[in-house]
Amino acid sequence: MDDIDALMSIGAFGRRVGLAPSALRFYDDCDVLRPAHVDVATGYRYYAPDQVVRAVLARRLRAAGVPLGDASVVLDGTDEEARAVLEEHAGRVRETAASAQSAIAAILHDLPAGTRRVKVRVGGAELAGAVRQVAPSVGSAAVREEFPALGCVLIELGGEEVRLVATDRYRLAVRALRPASVEGDTYQVLVDAREMRDLAVWAIRLPEVSIEVDRNGAWLRGGGDSRALPTVDETFPDYRMILDDLPDARHRLITGRAALGAALDAAGTRGTPVTVRTGEQQLTLTAGESAGTTLPALCTGPPLRIAFDAELLRSALDAAVGPDVLLEIVSPVQPVVVRSADQGSFTTLVMPVRDAGADA
Repeated sequence: MDDIDALMSIGAFGRRVGLAPSALRFYDDCDVLRPAHVDVATGYRYYAPDQVVRAVLARRLRAAGVPLGDASVVLDGTDEEARAVLEEHAGRVRETAASAQSAIAAILHDLPAGTRRVKVRVGGAELAGAVRQVAPSVGSAAVREEFPALGCVLIELGGEEVRLVATDRYRLAVRALRPASVEGDTYQVLVDAREMRDLAVWAIRLPEVSIEVDRNGAWLRGGGDSRALPTVDETFPDYRMILDDLPDARHRLITGRAALGAALDAAGTRGTPVTVRTGEQQLTLTAGESAGTTLPALCTGPPLRIAFDAELLRSALDAAVGPDVLLEIVSPVQPVVVRSADQGSFTTLVMPVRDAGADA
């Protein structure tokens, strides 16, 4: 037993480690942190100096929302067990936070505007560029007729970013802008993509524009002028859930954006899938019986064969920026992330197509 003179009362120990006496009693009852000594006559608990590290770790784990059972593994298990438990908990926290954020955004969107006022300032050219990047992923006329929301650009306001999002179910494009200032609540507006393109032509000439929403409507303002944002009352797909549900990429391909685009133009014909095969520091792109084009590439992961609609992949490349493009691939049948290799503010998801050659 520790020298009784070196022990601390429950109050003194609690002040030292940042825990209330009630929490220390709870940890005692749960076998998480037993006192070094309990006075038989009074029932008072006393703690030793060498218990400080364990107590502080227990406090940090509970502050992070780690369940008591998992906390015990971290406190008493091996380093490998502790790491596995913490990584699993972090994954659950991310999923819960993403779901809550999406749910709250949807609820805020459905609430009457009341006295709410949202104002976000961004560069005019940056906004126009974002519209240019996401607009190709808007649904076709036939898709818009059946699903009007897919003919729109979703604009998310508030927080640290302004996001523009578009999808036609086969592509999903997300562009994030860093606003100069944000006033008011988080809010979402859906704007018809054709109207948004026209507004982008106007905004590109202005050094700065503000996107404003209040109970009377939504506007784009700049240069002493004001344009109404024609909002659409539809429900946009929960794109955050799509992004968050993607498993970690098993394959990563980096190659020249212009060279890949030229290879797609040379190999692809309308309606004909193109097949991408990866090798050691190269990829080969073929269509049908063509000989194919080989490009230098940085490839990680095992060898891969995957097929795309040439037009869909080409449009994703056209919307991207920078000299190099990064493809993050989970499998030949799951959405592929296409983005700039060095600029992460724009992301496109492209669905692969069935590779008939792989079944032969």
